[in-house]
Order: sequence, then structure tokens, then C-alpha cells
Amino acid sequence: MLLLLLGIIVLHVAVLVLLFVSTIVSQWIVGNGHSTDLWQNCSVLSSSNVLHCYSSSTNEWLQSVQATMILSVIFSVLSLFLFFCQLFTLTKGGRFYITGIFQVLAGLCVMSAASIYTVRHPEWHFVTEYSYGFAYILAWVSFPLALLSGVVYVILRKRE
Repeated sequence: MLLLLLGIIVLHVAVLVLLFVSTIVSQWIVGNGHSTDLWQNCSVLSSSNVLHCYSSSTNEWLQSVQATMILSVIFSVLSLFLFFCQLFTLTKGGRFYITGIFQVLAGLCVMSAASIYTVRHPEWHFVTEYSYGFAYILAWVSFPLALLSGVVYVILRKRE
């Protein structure tokens, strides 16, 4: 039972790290001396090799992506906190429903954010030298892992 709990905690922390990295790192769209994330667009000026960044939160769709990514991190942190609370307060034989629901919500939020970003990002549809960066891929990887973690929490029963 202890190994199972340790495995679940490691999976949850891995999902949390993936969510944090994909939300913070400036690598959602990359290419040609340019990188874009949820918060800013950065370009290397060719004349002076200086990195120039400006805020990219003027689009409404991008603000919704930012909000859902932040919500996914909040739901995942809250789920981990609730798991530890339920671990010590739940009666024998009880299930971790609340923890699982919050983790599934985190997965659905990150899926919504990545889907909106995929559909609405204007540079991707017209310019071929740009590609998706590793933070974008990490967001998509964290989606099924968060759902898996949430389902495991719902199935899991507390034992002595």
C-alpha cells in the first residue's frame, strides 16, 4: 500500500511540474530567432543579437489560455493538498472522490488551454518556419497524465 501511495504522489508531482513548466517557459511557438509563450513574444534582433520581448496578452483568446492554464495549476495543487488532508481524515474504505475530481478538472483545463492555443494562434497557420515548442508539448503530455491521476484517485480506497 505504501508503494502505491508513493507512486500516486510521484505521478501527481510529475503532472504538477509539467503544468508549472508549460505555463512559465517561453517555448510554445519557436523558430527563426523567435519564441512565444503565454505571456510574451521574444525575438532576437538581427542587427545587435539582443533579445527583445513584449507582452502578448492583448488577445482575448490568449487571455483565456492563460486563465485556463493557471486554473489547471491551481486545481492540481489543490488536489494534492486535498489528497494529504483526506489521507489523514478519511475513514477506512473511503474513496478520494474530491481529490480525483479536482485532478480531472486540472486535466480538462490544460486540454482546453492547449486546444484553444492550437486553433487560435495566428502565426502558426501562415508561416511554415515556426513549430510548436517543448512547453506546448508538455502541456499536451500533462493532460492524459492528469486524467489518469484523477481516475486513480477516484478508484483508490483508503486502507489501514
